[in-house]
Amino acid sequence: MKLICLDMDGTTLSSTNEISKENIEAIRKAQEEGHIVMVLSGRAPESINATLEKYDLNCPIGGSNGTAVFADGNLLELTSLTKEQNKAAVSELDKEFVPYKIYTNKGIYVPQDWENRLNKVLSSGKIPSEYYKNENFERMTKIPDEAEGIQFFDSVQTLIEDNDITIQKFFILSLDPNQKDRLQVYLQEIEDTYITTSSPFNLEVMNIKGNKGNGLKVMAEYFGIPLEDTVAIGDQFNDIPMFKVAGLAIAMGNAEQEVKELSDVVTLTNDEHGVAFAIDKYVLKK
Repeated sequence: MKLICLDMDGTTLSSTNEISKENIEAIRKAQEEGHIVMVLSGRAPESINATLEKYDLNCPIGGSNGTAVFADGNLLELTSLTKEQNKAAVSELDKEFVPYKIYTNKGIYVPQDWENRLNKVLSSGKIPSEYYKNENFERMTKIPDEAEGIQFFDSVQTLIEDNDITIQKFFILSLDPNQKDRLQVYLQEIEDTYITTSSPFNLEVMNIKGNKGNGLKVMAEYFGIPLEDTVAIGDQFNDIPMFKVAGLAIAMGNAEQEVKELSDVVTLTNDEHGVAFAIDKYVLKK
């Protein structure tokens, strides 16, 4: 039995945000043969589950970059930022007036002025033209909608001080490259945080213990699967921690070059059913 950990965007999902018939069949075939297929994504757990439900797939998950791990309807581990880390992060995010989302145990929260923050950078003339062609651009710049479960806040300090809410991740839309560099330098100086990206124009902030590598470990332990029998498939920098832990690290054909260099093998792209190809070649035919 193997544990197969799949990233979602840019990996299991095509560039049009669909799971292909080939990928669905490969996932189900692996499950039928007794393997565990886990989705390990930067998305919130609610978003992952909604996508899986759309395709009638049933998988354990690691949401918010592996900080919220669920299997068999149970929460296995929740890795949160401290109040001090949260306060330090929002101080700079509000100073820079960037759009950001806060992933919590109670869902996703965004500033009430999120759209104003986005419009400011969209009208700045500082966004590289290639960003507009990126497959993540439309999804990441979409205006948050309460109908989709997004909650708005006026006071981030009130949110941080609410003892019923724990924060697993900050998702920061950083379309201005110079602003992104400034923010990254500042955020990396916050003690015991882990900073990563899932596109050329975003930053993600978690507790130092919150990453996809830890999410993989938690799931492997839960199912009693040795790490050498784990497989990780991904395309972005936030996938690197699970690549370092997995017995076999597989980069997508559309992955960043640095991600490919840190993998063991490279499969086809997300528009060529690279997940199905990898599962068939490296799991089912073994």
